[in-house]
Amino acid sequence: MKLSDIMSHAGLAIYAEYALVLFMLVFVGIAVWAFWPSNKAKFDADAQLPLDDDFRPAPARARGR
Repeated sequence: MKLSDIMSHAGLAIYAEYALVLFMLVFVGIAVWAFWPSNKAKFDADAQLPLDDDFRPAPARARGR
């Protein structure tokens, strides 16, 4: 008996379906969070950081390194 025969009759296909459903739920949850109206102001501010000339990151030793 081959290993492929054992695996094909083991009934493991349901785990792939569970993983797909879990992935879809996580993806939808993250998409809803990203497009939630209360997050717009934070994302807009973060989008301007590369263009902000006054922004100065903290030195490496102040960040705990």
